[in-house]
Amino acid sequence: MPKAYVYDRFGGPEVEHFTDLPQPVPGPGQLLIAVRAAGVNPVDWKRRSGRRPAGAPVVELPAVMGGEAAGEVVALGPGTTGFAVGDAVLGGPLTGGYAQYTLLPAAATVRKPPEVSWTDAAALPIAAATGYGAVRQLGLPEGATLLVTGAGGGVGVAAAQVAVGLGLTVVGAAAPAKREFTESLGVRFVASGPGLTARVRAAAPDGVDGVLDLVGGEVLREVAEMLKDRTKLVSGADREAVAALGGAPVGPVRDPAILGAVVELVRTGALDPRVTRVVPFEQAAQAVRAVEGGHSQGKTVLEMPPLD
Repeated sequence: MPKAYVYDRFGGPEVEHFTDLPQPVPGPGQLLIAVRAAGVNPVDWKRRSGRRPAGAPVVELPAVMGGEAAGEVVALGPGTTGFAVGDAVLGGPLTGGYAQYTLLPAAATVRKPPEVSWTDAAALPIAAATGYGAVRQLGLPEGATLLVTGAGGGVGVAAAQVAVGLGLTVVGAAAPAKREFTESLGVRFVASGPGLTARVRAAAPDGVDGVLDLVGGEVLREVAEMLKDRTKLVSGADREAVAALGGAPVGPVRDPAILGAVVELVRTGALDPRVTRVVPFEQAAQAVRAVEGGHSQGKTVLEMPPLD
């Protein structure tokens, strides 16, 4: 049977393991794909630990990890149209991405152009789409200054490039070890940690016009004080806190229009998802640990072995 990387109870890394699962059967409006690559995101280990945002569906155990997948269509559910067997596609899986086969909702799936690699495609449905959607949500005018916290991660990488492409000045906060990487995105680097506000003010003497928070907690509360207009505060890390501060969480990104726009930016070379670590599927644990440790830069992607 096909292999998948799952957790069968909530907890730490010890609850993760490989298992054999029956090949999923696509229902109406669904696509069965043979996974070629799967993105690794912080939300993967957060869900495994039992965290569930308000309104999120209950996780049924055992659960396959992974919210991003790219692969080839091998079957269509009843009445599903718009795709054909053999199509190269990417999207947010219904049955987890860390698996040899998974299901995608056809309505939120887009085709992968030949110019986009499998590993880059797998970095787009959550990370890049969130970064793109957040910048568009803020709606800052050309010439405005945007602060991005957590700028060295997968979402920050996309957001910074999209913002720079729109003519914004971007100040990116990240760990000191990520300075060179963050600056390569075309942003003004500031080190994260105590005293962040003072460093941001030094980098942007005229202040910031918007904030994209990808850290949450005390960092979010600190940088919120820099904004006169809290409607220009969005967070992809702390929904409850940002709402209490007068801002908003990043809106839904499971939108084929957003994902399609991101894919086109990658296809044309306007956006590089910066996949810095490609890990074989059999080393899924190491990939999750790298992201869970918070020290990875760019994007980590699992690469699936060829199917028999």
